Amino acid sequence: MLMDLTPEQQAFLATIDTFAREVVAPGAAAIDESGEFPFDELRGAAALGLMGATIPTAWGGAGRDYLTYALAIEAIACASATVAVSLVVHNSLVAELLEHAGTDQQKEQWLRRLTSGDALGAFALSEPEAGTDAANQKTSAAKDAAGYRITGRKIWVANADAASLAIVFACTRPGARAQGVTAFLVPMHTPGIRRTARADSLGVRGLGCMDLDFDIHVGDDQVLGPVDQGFQLAMWALQGGRVGIAAQALGIGNAAIAEAVRFAKQRQTFGQPIANYEAIQWMLADAATELEAARMLTWKAAVARDRQDRSSLEASMAKLAASEAAHKAADKALQILASAGYRRGSVVERLFRDARATEIYQGTSEAQRMIIAASILGDA
Repeated sequence: MLMDLTPEQQAFLATIDTFAREVVAPGAAAIDESGEFPFDELRGAAALGLMGATIPTAWGGAGRDYLTYALAIEAIACASATVAVSLVVHNSLVAELLEHAGTDQQKEQWLRRLTSGDALGAFALSEPEAGTDAANQKTSAAKDAAGYRITGRKIWVANADAASLAIVFACTRPGARAQGVTAFLVPMHTPGIRRTARADSLGVRGLGCMDLDFDIHVGDDQVLGPVDQGFQLAMWALQGGRVGIAAQALGIGNAAIAEAVRFAKQRQTFGQPIANYEAIQWMLADAATELEAARMLTWKAAVARDRQDRSSLEASMAKLAASEAAHKAADKALQILASAGYRRGSVVERLFRDARATEIYQGTSEAQRMIIAASILGDA
């Protein structure tokens, strides 16, 4: 699958690549070490149009196609997985969903702020008993005369430490599962929201993940999309998010191979670089081939996101292939560097930890296999 990018696309991606190398990459180790949210990097990304990459220009976005967006996320992830996934959450799960399902009033209130970088978005879907089984929402939204009272708990909410707006999913029809969930636009300054920092994570540190406890009241004008149809909106958003995570995984894998190649050419044993040994060459060849195959699936999924009403199969295949290829690439890079890589603070050690997360968030590899199998079997 060969893609001919326009000169304008090429110029944009060259700018993103420079930004990733010169601005994002130098701070990646510090973000990982401190766990601090990358405010400066996201401000820089906003200036380049990456906070509303696929949003129409009429709403302040950059109006990019999904392939260009995915290529930009891959470049950012090669420098910092944390910055990349923060952008994916903000773009694919929040800004795009608001543009897709929001009223003009809701868009006027929030979308321009999101696309300019004046506001950051978070996506509050996961709960202690609603991860892979996302329809099992225990957070409730009880209707009253003035709107809804939302009570419950969300976990692992990325960007929540710095977010201005969260899309919160809550049960509005008990027992109806996927047919009884509604999405709400909730400003993070709303009284009754309690944020609790998550325990330190293995990788993708600095993502601003928080647990959120809600006992709040929202108005009817804060309902996003049709009542009781929020689960379908969440699944729509995740189709785009999984393309973004596939691109993130590719960037991590690229960085791992680059580190392994650099080391293999410099490290000598028995009078020659270890790159001359077949064992090293085969590890690199396998990793590069698997990443390239995943890249083709990711490009296909990105194009499908633009052209099809539904692209869940393509998105799941891309995320599954790319996340597992990135994991293998980081693992082989760690093997090639050996003791030079197996130490706290090495680049490949960080990449290995970061890659592992791509097989978990926005749907585990097992969940992706379930989606793919259901499509193959004609159940979806």
